[in-house]
Amino acid sequence: MPNTNLNNLAALPLEALVACHECDLLMRREPLEAGEKSCCPRCGFELAVHHHQWQRRCFALVLTALLLYIPANFLPIMHLTLLGQTRSETVWSGVFGLFESGMQGVAVVVLLSSMAIPLLKLLSQLLVLLSLRFKVARRAGMLLYRSYHHLREWGMLEVYLFGILVSIVKLIDIADLSLGVGLACFVALLLTQIWLEMSMPAHQVWEALSDE
Repeated sequence: MPNTNLNNLAALPLEALVACHECDLLMRREPLEAGEKSCCPRCGFELAVHHHQWQRRCFALVLTALLLYIPANFLPIMHLTLLGQTRSETVWSGVFGLFESGMQGVAVVVLLSSMAIPLLKLLSQLLVLLSLRFKVARRAGMLLYRSYHHLREWGMLEVYLFGILVSIVKLIDIADLSLGVGLACFVALLLTQIWLEMSMPAHQVWEALSDE
């Protein structure tokens, strides 16, 4: 990615420039072919990667994530047997248990970060992809994609998964514990969302949304 002479900045349109997110170096934007990527010449930060057929891949991933969402949140994560009594715990039952135990604030945070916001992120991505696929409601698609980037800061599935793993380690010595299919779906949902974010290049989404 070549540097842009500061004296020539005024002569270039804004869409022809790109700034490094790490060191703020201003450069001229160069067109990329499929499979190519651009990096900052000063700090080496990866600026953009041009993915081939990214819309089809993202469609498959977002539909997979939506299919995994229900079992990940409502099927048992673990089966706990203590003093002859067996309980099956799900993500939803964890939220409900926190609410009933008087920790309403914590229950709301867990509900938002582990269930509501991840679902909103997936629906936003799906609607953006539909807008690009059928070439309709581009302005609404821009708003949804902007909202998706704000929601990314609040979706914390990996933190919730870490909490589940800590609970398993602590409970395994005091009770009979068996893992449920919900945990496998939850891990698959987390990995699918990570893959989806990596496969949905922001610069190509913005270019496609702004292309009339």
